[in-house]
Amino acid sequence: MKRRLVIFDLDGTLLYTLEDLLNSVNFTLDLFDYETCTLEEVSSYVGNGIEQLMRRALPTNISEKEFALCLACFKDHYSKHCCEKTRPYPGMMELLQLLKSRDIKVGVLSNKYQEAAEEVCEHYFAGLYDIVVGESEHCRKKPAPDGINMICEKLNIPKDETLFFGDSEVDVKTGDNAGVYCVSVLWGYRDREFLANNGAHVFVKNPLDIADIIG
Repeated sequence: MKRRLVIFDLDGTLLYTLEDLLNSVNFTLDLFDYETCTLEEVSSYVGNGIEQLMRRALPTNISEKEFALCLACFKDHYSKHCCEKTRPYPGMMELLQLLKSRDIKVGVLSNKYQEAAEEVCEHYFAGLYDIVVGESEHCRKKPAPDGINMICEKLNIPKDETLFFGDSEVDVKTGDNAGVYCVSVLWGYRDREFLANNGAHVFVKNPLDIADIIG
């Protein structure tokens, strides 16, 4: 069956974002006199949204009041510096241009808060996507099916004509929960063994190979 809609995860799938995330995490930790994180640590913390990223980066015994201050600090810093070292993965721009030329709709589904997801998508992919859905009061984070459901409904494309691509175990669970086929990408923040151990069955090694999968 021809696929008319492709939905992409953002961090680790469309964009390499770790260095900007690390910068904002460590700016916050340093400001509040906490030990900073390594790139590898931040890589293991991403996937469940900004709040969970900061909970994993901060000590477990801090108060909710201080956590709220740290989270606000991170959001403010990241909103100003989210596009400094972030970059599309090799081949991604060509893939998105190819999908557009074939009249295949493109959705972006992220656990970033909505404003940040929109900002980075517009900065890097202006004109190459149809809808961006991030975390908001109207949409539960992945692995809830809300985001995929919203994208399919707004673009009026059934789920059996949709494919979802992501780099994490959260994305695999999201596809399962939404009833949409998920393909796991191997250029992101999780390796093949980890993904396979968390339910992934189909993998892709290169963005341009996605065009062949779509058919």
